[in-house]
Amino acid sequence: MTPPRPSPLPPSTPASRFPYARGADGGPRLVYGADYNPEQWPREVWEEDVRLMREAGVTTVSVGIFSWARLQPGPDTWELGWLDDVLDLLHAGGIGVDLATATASPPPWLTTAHPEVLPVTAAGETVWPGARQHWRPTSPVFRRHALRLVRKLAERYADHPALVAWHVNNELGCHNVHDYSDDAARAFRDWLRERYGTLDALNHAWGTAFWSQRYTAWEQVLPPRLAASHPNPTQQLDFKRFSSDALKEYLRAEREVLRELTPGVPVTTNFMVMGGTRGMDYADWADEVDFVSNDHYVVPGPQARDELSFSANLTSGIAGHRPWFLMEHSTSAVNWQPVNVPKKPGELVRDSLLHVAHGADAVCFFQWRQSAAGAEKYHSAMVPHAGADSEVFRSVVRLGGILGALAPVAGSVREPARVGVLFDWDSWWAAEQDSHPTSRLDYHREALDWYSALLALGVRADVVTPRSDFGGYDVLIAPVLHVVPAELAKDLTRYAEGGGHLVTTYFSGVVDENDHVWLGGYPGALRELLGIRVEEFGPLLDGESVALDRPGDAAGGDLAGSVWTDRVTVTGQDVEVLASYADGAYAGRPAVTRRTTGGGSAAYVSTRLGPEGLAALLPGLLAPAGVASELPASARGRVELTVRRGADARFLFLVNRSDEAVPLPGLVGVSGEVLAGQAESGADGDLVLPPRDVTVLRHPLTP
Repeated sequence: MTPPRPSPLPPSTPASRFPYARGADGGPRLVYGADYNPEQWPREVWEEDVRLMREAGVTTVSVGIFSWARLQPGPDTWELGWLDDVLDLLHAGGIGVDLATATASPPPWLTTAHPEVLPVTAAGETVWPGARQHWRPTSPVFRRHALRLVRKLAERYADHPALVAWHVNNELGCHNVHDYSDDAARAFRDWLRERYGTLDALNHAWGTAFWSQRYTAWEQVLPPRLAASHPNPTQQLDFKRFSSDALKEYLRAEREVLRELTPGVPVTTNFMVMGGTRGMDYADWADEVDFVSNDHYVVPGPQARDELSFSANLTSGIAGHRPWFLMEHSTSAVNWQPVNVPKKPGELVRDSLLHVAHGADAVCFFQWRQSAAGAEKYHSAMVPHAGADSEVFRSVVRLGGILGALAPVAGSVREPARVGVLFDWDSWWAAEQDSHPTSRLDYHREALDWYSALLALGVRADVVTPRSDFGGYDVLIAPVLHVVPAELAKDLTRYAEGGGHLVTTYFSGVVDENDHVWLGGYPGALRELLGIRVEEFGPLLDGESVALDRPGDAAGGDLAGSVWTDRVTVTGQDVEVLASYADGAYAGRPAVTRRTTGGGSAAYVSTRLGPEGLAALLPGLLAPAGVASELPASARGRVELTVRRGADARFLFLVNRSDEAVPLPGLVGVSGEVLAGQAESGADGDLVLPPRDVTVLRHPLTP
């Protein structure tokens, strides 16, 4: 008997466009699966794949991501029969298909016939075929061929019962976000005309009176190619904005073909909200897809677990706290780091469930079966080289069972926290450009440090973007908010005067949306709100640090700053100095301040304190808002608590971040139903979390 086609939830539900799997009762369940690349394997392997997928509890796989050369071996030659067989086989096994448009990597025949589709670097070098993503986002030739392929696939598979979603391209911009070709130059000029309207407005925005850069014709305007010295900073910033928009426009082009031919099938593309992936403003892309998808890979280091949580949290913020799709992560080691370390026992499950805790209703891996050849043959998979008789596959099966048990979580949303950490792509792009007070500033690291400190204190927080509503947060932390347009400055002032507690840092409020300095002293747009004035920055050399003193601290000098200092002068009323510089060029001057305003406050931290220093400082910044940890003291920093809320229940995710068992004495509400996890009761009846494990508790909501 043919199993029913997986389908989205009915339109009456909040997540009606999410391609949920269905349980035996017909209700939604969490999606589980992987990228599946059957074209790498002989036909006899496919049936074994489906059998193992069913054993693991797989519900959905992404197919066809890098199949263009196989699907279209020549300009007018098509070979889709093998893909018909794959989709039929998966459907017969009860597995849905997130079908990729296969446009991520153009085939050799296309780049040979049309080398003008290849990207060009800032130095004028051609990016040649041999890897992937060797195409220009603005190439009309590439777009014509790619959309022809998209149309062919949509027409053929529009009514195939396995199809549950469309997967546009793959990791858009991972390797080709910044193209400096003539195609890009023409598109950049069009983008600038749309943004500024006139050359006079462009010249003003770019400050072209400096270095004799004034433009008198649009044809003179170029991308910031290799130059004799530092390119115009606003030109650089606008090119980053344009490059993100060019990829977004390409995403729209594929999406519109799919919506025309398959209006009932949701469309997504996989973002890469992780680590140093900064080229695409995903907060701006989120409304272009029917549901947000993300890829994430752990990079080893002291903040590896924190960064995973931060990225999953930010993905939830980008998705408007609606359920999102984890399209890729790894079962164990990857292949692209200098040293590719396998995951410890328990980490495959823990990492996966931490994404679920932050709103993912799908857990998928790259990839299903580990490749025998190619650049990613040493990247782990659900079925490793060792085969199904392996610890990795046994962990995969275990995770499938847990996700099945977590079916009640499907469709629930992350419960808002009381603290928000503001993350802004414009500030990320602009704050790290050249010709600045220091090249050592790391925007993402500063934001992550604040998040790490909150995790260490056991305080739940949401990572939000400037498009978010700040009003729901008692505390809003805005690290290195460098770009502050006038309207954002007004929003932050209204937030603080209305009872919110704003915390910001060095190099914040310094420039407007055109990268022009707000004059009159730093921090520019936020100077009046903070009640301070900085005449000159004081960046620190490598290895330099400054000690800070806090009033009433008998130890003295307990905090140490690096990277940056400011010569702060208090100018406003109701400003309290929370810490001063104990040494260095600004000894005796304020280092951390807080101004009371209206029902709230606005605090300023003028140096980089790192996660440990921020964890020492934060309790004093959170206290006016009455924000404290919900975890017992012994678990803070070792356990992460995240809450999701459904129509009739709350779901508490307790994630043991450590390699040791952690007791949770006196945790409120531990009597809830255990949906997942190996939680045990200690001798005193308290909950004990095993090492590297996750416990999920369900608490019914009282009417």
